[in-house]
Amino acid sequence: MGVQHEAYCLKCRTKVQAKNHQHVTLKNRKPAVMGVCPKCGTRVFRIGQG
Repeated sequence: MGVQHEAYCLKCRTKVQAKNHQHVTLKNRKPAVMGVCPKCGTRVFRIGQG
């Protein structure tokens, strides 16, 4: 499938494997990974991963 990205969900307060992740660039040009928490559906970010 691909590389799994781990991110911290603020709603669940646990580390989760980001579902439907995509690589994005923030306004300050830092790379990040944006995904969805598989438990609650909240958006999660992992900054510095590209």
